[in-house]
Amino acid sequence: MSTLTHPWLRTTLAAALLGASLAHANVSNDDAARLGKDLTPVGAERAGNADGSIPAWTGKWRGLPPQLKFAGPGTPYPDPYADEKPLFTITAQNVEQYAANLTDGQKALFKRYPSSFKIPVYPSHRDFRVDQASEDALKRNALNATLSADGNDAINAFGASPFPIPKNGNELILNHNMQARATTEEANYQQVVVYADNNKALEKVNYKIYSLWSDPKQSVESVNGVFTDFLLTTLEPVRKKGEIIVGHEFINAAAQPRQAWQYTPGQRRVRRAPTVGYDSPTGAGGFRVYDEDRLFNGATDRYDWSIVGKKEIYIPYNNYKIDSPEVNTAQILSTSGHINPELMRYEKHRVWVLQATLKPSARHIYAKRLIYIDEDSWAATLADNFDARGQLWRTNMQTSVYAYEIQRFHARLGIYHDLIAGSYLVDRLLDEQKPAKLNASNFAADEFTPGNLRKLGTR
Repeated sequence: MSTLTHPWLRTTLAAALLGASLAHANVSNDDAARLGKDLTPVGAERAGNADGSIPAWTGKWRGLPPQLKFAGPGTPYPDPYADEKPLFTITAQNVEQYAANLTDGQKALFKRYPSSFKIPVYPSHRDFRVDQASEDALKRNALNATLSADGNDAINAFGASPFPIPKNGNELILNHNMQARATTEEANYQQVVVYADNNKALEKVNYKIYSLWSDPKQSVESVNGVFTDFLLTTLEPVRKKGEIIVGHEFINAAAQPRQAWQYTPGQRRVRRAPTVGYDSPTGAGGFRVYDEDRLFNGATDRYDWSIVGKKEIYIPYNNYKIDSPEVNTAQILSTSGHINPELMRYEKHRVWVLQATLKPSARHIYAKRLIYIDEDSWAATLADNFDARGQLWRTNMQTSVYAYEIQRFHARLGIYHDLIAGSYLVDRLLDEQKPAKLNASNFAADEFTPGNLRKLGTR
């Protein structure tokens, strides 16, 4: 592991060894003043790395770059780097040359699929800046947010990652969970499992999401503890068509598990959905678990969280190509064991390395998780998950783009690899390559209620 690059990381690890409490005072005014100076407005290191392969942050574009044209929400994003070619491609034949900048999961994919898995490495870019409301929220959070005594909640925070200068693992995972996202999102997404024999299991779902946490018009008082509202309608397969789930995710997921109600066409009834989370299976083929969405989400209380350090890693980044209208689902899923590597873009970036170790009293199918969090967005981009024997079981990736209309980073394809079974799942595939509509919806006041679910079910 690379040398720790921040003084507060060394302090954190020393405190952990002494058994210090997770609760702490706010960062000092002097530390908070670093945001926008030697740190970027979101808390990343502004400077590039020693050899220049990671550039300094410029933040020169907020929203659409001036040389591009974009038709607006629900239309394809133009690629600002479309003319670039890979600097080099990592293969099973040269992987040792680049091993220092790869995760265990990436190296395992080369070993599992030596003839087909590749990592095309492009020039690294740090050109985009998030909206002013997000930057303002981050600065307020830096000055006011504190970690709850149990480490599972951020107090006096709202609107963006609560701890832009994180001091321990609990703060870091909350930065990922609570990052500023699209306020509203509507899309038809596909989720496909590709098994080792190339058979496939597919689900198609219409998403309606309202992130109260990310809405600049809301406040911590007005949302009443609700993080996100959701309404999900199954479109395929035929046996599940017409199933609808509506509900709420809460800011403190450990204290308030998700509430959900379900309409089943066969019964024509609305029922309270069972409380599920953590490692309950979900989605096509039950392939992934609930708290793997965006590589981790939901309650943090079953793990002990620790910051390992920072490392320079080749991660999925600026993944506009795979969402192009010229690319279809069959092309994306054309390779056994993993998606088509020719459609991926990787760049070298600094990431926080976060380790989650299952508490002795807790149960989960993953005994240890290593999560790699991009410093410029607070979003997890890679994750390695280990079973109870300590064996690397699943390695996952999260592609992303900068969404021009919301001026925020937006999660795209979630890719989940089962290294033992040789199968993989791709989540949030675009239906006929039609992008999501972000921040373009005016949901009715009763949109996410059991009453509306009953109305929808009788149509």
